[in-house]
Amino acid sequence: MFIVGLTGGIASGKSTVSKMLTEMGVDVIDADVVARDVVRPGMKALKLIRKHFGADVILESGEMDRKRVGEIIFNDHSKRQLLNNLPLLYESGKMKRYISQTIVVKCSREQQIQRLKERNNFTEEECVARIDAQMSLDEKCRMSDFVIDNSQDITHTKEQVDSQHVANSRSMSVT
Repeated sequence: MFIVGLTGGIASGKSTVSKMLTEMGVDVIDADVVARDVVRPGMKALKLIRKHFGADVILESGEMDRKRVGEIIFNDHSKRQLLNNLPLLYESGKMKRYISQTIVVKCSREQQIQRLKERNNFTEEECVARIDAQMSLDEKCRMSDFVIDNSQDITHTKEQVDSQHVANSRSMSVT
């Protein structure tokens, strides 16, 4: 089985590329969706977060207050390490043995900041803190098998995804 690991920085376009792959019939496991799923009300992970971060990170609805948790972890390295028990493709080193190929989605730092401001209504400082808390995109790109540059228009990104999908399809058909 050929398994592609899709990673990239915050607001780099991973969800966009994931959607393109899904539309091509590629099975995609979205780590961001899985991470959100494990912290639903009543889940063990949410109980552990409450234990380590306090009751003020839980909303009245019983859901995790993502904004509050973000404020904590992006300003406290030890708390971020505590939360990062959820596997990250490169940062954990645990997933690499299961992945046939790693694809990194990248864009410029300025684009990441702009996208975070628009998508999450973050301040410049909040954007920078979140970006700086992650492994650099340059480092991820050096470790990857293929890089999709999502700094131009959607057509350019789609062309790269199509090209990589064709290459992967060919390599899977070779015995």
